[in-house]
Parts: sequence; C-alpha cells; structure tokens
Amino acid sequence: MQIIKRNGQREDLSISKIRKVIEFACRGYEKCEATELEMDSQLQFRDGMTTKEIQQTVIQTAVEKTSVETPEWQFVAARLLAYDLYKEAAINRAYHGHFGYNAKDFYNLVVRLTEEELYGKYLLENYDKEQIDELARHIKEERDNLFNYIGLRMMADRYIVRGYNKEILELPQERFMIIAMHLAIPEKKEERVKWAKEFYDVLSNLEMTVATPTLSNAGTPMNQLSSCFIDTVGDSLEGIFGTARSTANVSKFGGGVGIYLGKLRSRGADIRGHKGASGGIIPWSRLYNQIAISVDQLGTRAGAFALYLDAWHLDILDFLNVKTNNGDDRLKAHDIFPGVCIPDIFMQRVKERGEWTLFDPHEVKQVMGFSLEDTYGDDFNDKYILCEKDERLQLKRTLPAIEVMKKIMVSAFETGTPFLFYRDTVNRLNPNKHAGMIYSSNLCTEIMQNMTPTEFISDELILENEDTIIVTKQKPGDFVVCNLSSLNLGRVKSFEDIERIVKVEMRMLDNVIDLNMYPVQQAKLTNMKYRAVGLGTSGYHQYLAQNGIPWESDYHIETADKLYEEIAYQAIKASMEIAKEKGVYPMFEGSEWHTGEYFARRGYVSGRWKKLAGDVATYGMRNAWTMAIAPTGSTSLIAGSTASIDPVFSKFFVEEKKGAVIPQTAPNLNEKTFWFYKEAHKIDQRYSIKAAGKRQKHIDQAQSFNLYITPETTAKEFLELFMLAWEEGLKSTYYVRNQSLEVEDCVACSS
Repeated sequence: MQIIKRNGQREDLSISKIRKVIEFACRGYEKCEATELEMDSQLQFRDGMTTKEIQQTVIQTAVEKTSVETPEWQFVAARLLAYDLYKEAAINRAYHGHFGYNAKDFYNLVVRLTEEELYGKYLLENYDKEQIDELARHIKEERDNLFNYIGLRMMADRYIVRGYNKEILELPQERFMIIAMHLAIPEKKEERVKWAKEFYDVLSNLEMTVATPTLSNAGTPMNQLSSCFIDTVGDSLEGIFGTARSTANVSKFGGGVGIYLGKLRSRGADIRGHKGASGGIIPWSRLYNQIAISVDQLGTRAGAFALYLDAWHLDILDFLNVKTNNGDDRLKAHDIFPGVCIPDIFMQRVKERGEWTLFDPHEVKQVMGFSLEDTYGDDFNDKYILCEKDERLQLKRTLPAIEVMKKIMVSAFETGTPFLFYRDTVNRLNPNKHAGMIYSSNLCTEIMQNMTPTEFISDELILENEDTIIVTKQKPGDFVVCNLSSLNLGRVKSFEDIERIVKVEMRMLDNVIDLNMYPVQQAKLTNMKYRAVGLGTSGYHQYLAQNGIPWESDYHIETADKLYEEIAYQAIKASMEIAKEKGVYPMFEGSEWHTGEYFARRGYVSGRWKKLAGDVATYGMRNAWTMAIAPTGSTSLIAGSTASIDPVFSKFFVEEKKGAVIPQTAPNLNEKTFWFYKEAHKIDQRYSIKAAGKRQKHIDQAQSFNLYITPETTAKEFLELFMLAWEEGLKSTYYVRNQSLEVEDCVACSS
C-alpha cells in the first residue's frame, strides 16, 4: 500500500511511523490502548491515501471511541490533532518541527503576520525582539494537553490566525500569548512582559476564558474586543435611525446588540398633532430585524439583536407575538430576540389576579408631564396609579394582568423568549444610580448599566477648503459596552485559586477598555466614563460535581452563596487595587461604592468586608460594575468546562460538525462525578432559581439564567417558576429551554 506525503511524493505505508505517533498520543491514558487505536484505524486505510487523510482517519477513530466508560479518548484525539497542527505550521512557516514547539520562530511569526496585516502593528511597536523572544520561551506547549478534542478543534477552526488561503500559521499556545501581549500593552513598559506572562498563564492553563471577540480579534488589526452593546432609542426619526446606524456598525464588527424601545410611541399615537398617525413599535422592530439579517458579523453569522419593551406599553401584546408562528406575518420579526421590562407592581398584580393597564408613553409624557419609563420602585408605582386614574389619557387599555403573563408564557413555551428584565430589582441594586438609570439589558440578559439615548442636535453646512460639507451634531448618550471574561470554576480547587486568578483577570478586563476599537464614538465615551467590566464564571456544574455537591440540595444553595461572595470580594478588591495604581472611574464620587451603601445593602459586615469598604472609600474603584455571568457556549468548550452557571444537558452526547461525529462527555466524568451530573431537564428548577437568588446578591450586574422545562410542565408550574425567580431577587431570566425546542446560543457574548 502506498501513500502520498504532504510534499506530493509517494512512498510505502510505514505502520511504524503511525505507531510512534499513536503511542505518543496515548501516553498517560491507561484505558486507551495504542494497539487498539492502530488496528481500528488500519481498517480504514486504502492505497493512495495522503498522510493528511491518514492522520484525520486516526483522529476520527480516536474521537469515535469516546464513551462514558473511556472519556480519555477525546484527549488522545486532541493530542493527535495538536500534532497535525504543529506539523502544518512547521511546513507553512518553513521551519523543522514535528512534536515540538519552535520558540525561535515566534518573533519571525509576529513580523510576518504584521507585514501580511494579520497582526496589528502595535505588537511590534510595544515589544522588541528581545522581549518577544523572552515571551516565546515562556510558552508551554505541554498545556495543549489540557484541551479535549472539541475544545482544540474549535480553537483551531475559529480562533487561531490563519493565512489568506486558510493555512495554519498560528498555534493555540501562540494565540494565548498574542492575546496576553495585546492585553498587557497598557501596563508600565518595565512591567509589560511580566504581566503578559501572567495573562498567558491563566489563559493557557484554561483557568479563565476571554470573550469570543477578544479571543478572535486580540493582536489583529481589527481589535474590537467587546461582546455586546446596548442603545436606547429616542422617540423621533433621528433617534430611531441613529440607533439603526450605530447598531449596524456594532454588528458589522461582530458585536451583539441590545436595544430599549420603551420610549417609542405606540400604534395610534399622534405625530405632530395628527391623531392616529403612529405605526407603533412593530415597524421599527422589523427594521432592526432586517439590520440584524443584512449586516452580518463579518460573514460568519447573522447579527444578533435583542429588543426590550415595557410590560405596560400599549404595544406589548403585539410585541409578544413577533417571534411566534401564528398571526399576520407582516407583524413578525422572527430574527430578533424580544425582552420584556417588568416592574414589581406587574408581578404583584399577576399574583393577586388584578387588573393591568397599558399606556402610550408619548401621551403620558404630553398629558401627565412625566415619563413613566424614567422612574422605578415606589416612584413608578405612584405615577403608574396616577395614570390609571387619569381620564385624560385616551390611549390606554385595561385587562387582567394574568392575560399579559399568559402571552409571555405562550411565547416562551413556543420560542424560548421573551427574556425577562425585572427593572425595579435592577435599579434598586444599581451601585451607580446617582448617575443614571437602567432601562433594559443586553442580548444575554447579564449586563445592567446606566443608559440614555443619544440626542440629535443639528445638521450644519460648513465650508471647508472650498468644499461644502455637512456636520451632524449629537449629544451622546450612555451607549453601554459589555467587556466580559469568565473564571473557569472547573479548575478552581481552593479560594486561594480564586484570589490569584481574579486578580489577574480583572486587570485584563480593565485593559480591554483602553485597547478596544469602538464601532461608535458614544460607546467609547460611555466605556471610559464607567469602565464597567463583567467578570463571570463557567464550569459551575463541574465545580459542584467535582466537590460532590448534588444540584438538588440545600448544600448547593449554601455553596452558591459562599462561592460567589468570595468571587465578588476578590473582584471588588482587585478593582480597588487597580484604582489605587491607575485612578478611579470618573463617576465614582457619589456612587454606592463611595458611600459604602453597596456593602451595607448586601449585609457585608464581617471584618474583611468592613476593611475592604474602607479601602474602597479611600482609594476608590477602577470599575463602576465588576461582575456579570455571561453564557459561555463556545469558550467553555475550549476550556473543557460546563457552560456558565448551567447544568449539563447530558452526561454523554454526540455532535455532528462538518459531517464528522463527535461524541462528548461531561467534563472530568468519572466514577465519583457521574452521580452529581444530573441533566438539566430532569432537575427541579426551584433549586436552580434559589441558587441563582443567592448568587445574585453578590453580582452587581446579573446572570444569563436559563429555565429548563419539558412538554409535561403545566402552565401553573411554569407561572410559579417565573414568580419564584422574581421573589428570589433575580434581575433577569434568559431563555426558557423547552426540551422539545432548540434555541440558538449567543456566540457574541460567550466569555
């Protein structure tokens, strides 16, 4: 049997060469017999195969041997894939290397990819050859062994930098180092290499993950590093199309989008005194839907837009039907993700089976002299009741509150949405309420930051160098930016690990703010004004399983409380330490961080918390918000952990990617952890909600919290879950994951 080498030459098949690679891949995995993999692979060999095809055959054979009994095969397959990547890189970069990493070539790679405009010039502007050589020697190729197959394959397929013909140039450990080098640029020149090494260590040990845009774009000329952006639409054509333009630019550069629509007038409202002229919310929802489809994210996937509307808005019933399959298709926006902003008084009236009144925000402002959406808590309740009683308001409709809730539940059962945003809880717990208000959330419901619409001022004709140009003037609003990363709890063995990792992770996140390329200028202004970050977690179910903690137990709820208190403490402490070194965020004075109310409100009264509160009052905070638990669908696969705070779907499952079958197991599945990996749709959701409530106390933003239901879940049980989420103090709920329904995970926010 003859094979064709990578250089095109033919030679006899050498089983000994294949055996050598297989034995290397199986080393250290007692349950994985090299001879077994060799024999099974040989059954698929044929005359005239290329060495590349042989390698792929051996890899796929190892992948398909993965099972609950022998999950180690996925790591054998990963080693074989890594070998293939190293071989390809050695050929494409014209150096000799098989099993080993060539540290001497790293500088040449940086120079080459900079010249080919695949890396940004800023790398060579901030690091000299000696520094890059030192960082190259710090790269640890053995950390490739931490990847399972799906993680390494995803890293190779999506994130490492390739040439213009998609050839392998950058290796996974080099991607981690390039990210580390980029994120260390804001550090003092004499400390830059030190911090780059520390950043690399937490990344390459898979102890944390950065957001997908950071993973993709760090080190490249297109260094947009943030996940999501949130805008508020002003009630005017300039506001509507200003948001359209801004969010199109965000989507163009790969960002997810959240949009608050609650200031827009309803259908039938007047326009410039013309009664009934307004078409309401739905036409603009369809506009943003079309932008999401048309302005895709660099050709890789359609844009992702979440639109939020208040539960009291007159168009809410139509809005709740935009994704369902029944009704007039001209009133649909199938590609957006609807969210509903819910005040406490609505949930109280649902509970009491009371009446609920819908209003037009434009008419309320005209007649009553205030904007309902600009208030929350007792102030909102008082004004809402005033509106209910005022007979001057003509555009209003009263119906049982439970009927609106039923619409929410029907849509959630059919489509997985709407997302729910509990606005009173959010704003009560906002540490920066002195500087603004939070109207809605982002695409994944974990970001909660101050928002205001950008206001159009004028278009002016100006003569410049004998040319007439039009200058548009705007007053920028608070255009929210999500800067995300996640601590991998699957690799946390102690609270000391949390302290060590979070200290480094918070510095990386803070540096993203200064390094980011902003698609719109008001986003840059807002990011610099608040310097908000969202440190999150992945590997939560893995952490529970590895520590022998059943999901459906009081012990789980106690663990959630203590664990996230520790993460919060370390995140706040790290932000304070960075503030001491680099300065506070501009809006710090008057915040609840500054006054100490943040700590008092959460009952942080222990000695160490009192000391930290005093240090924060003295030295300030670098970041206005510090924590947000994002979904981590893709990055948790790379890290080999369970996703975000979610339970596993299954202990063992099979994915099909590009025609290949890829069996996967829950992380670190063994005789001990097997019994603690209870599947999501079999879990009593009340335990999940109560654990989320305990976590929420310690998270200054929110959590991408999913509810899991089955076709057997009754309407009464479903309603009780929503009521419990509100009563337990959750700020939002994300997807309702019906067992009979598939919903698409947010890739933009994965961190």
